[in-house]
Amino acid sequence: MRLSCSLSRMRGNSLDTLLNSPDLQTIIGLREWIALPELGVVGLRAKIDTGASTSALHATDISEFKRNGERWVRFTAHLGTLVQSRHRCEARLVARKIIKSSNGHVQTRYVVRTLLALGDHLWPVEFTLTCRKTMRYRLLLGSKALMDGKWLVDPARTYVQEKPQTLTLSGAP
Repeated sequence: MRLSCSLSRMRGNSLDTLLNSPDLQTIIGLREWIALPELGVVGLRAKIDTGASTSALHATDISEFKRNGERWVRFTAHLGTLVQSRHRCEARLVARKIIKSSNGHVQTRYVVRTLLALGDHLWPVEFTLTCRKTMRYRLLLGSKALMDGKWLVDPARTYVQEKPQTLTLSGAP
């Protein structure tokens, strides 16, 4: 309550200066270009969804296997909408989660954690692997990932951040 009272007393451009300060979150639009460099994926369009808690990646042919005593998954990531492109990936399995979709459908999904590049930011994000073939965007970025990345979403804008370039990471495929 104090913050709203203090903000309402600010005059002129003081409030705009505060809200646009580089010390606050970076602004992104409703849709953004992203990359998943550890999976070898660059130039993927993502839908930003503050109403979804978890992030989701369109994946098929998912199979679990063991590597050095740890559980991993192998899957095919689908990367395009107009031009279909598939990319075979492997990632350490973080968990299995029961997810309830927006239409009420409940399913168990594999969860992987991988680095996400958006603009010039890079941070680890957990993704559930699911079939999104009927969806326009193959990747959904949910609120948990947005909080971890400290983003502020402007739903009136799209593709605010620069498209991530190919990133080279040691140990990346």
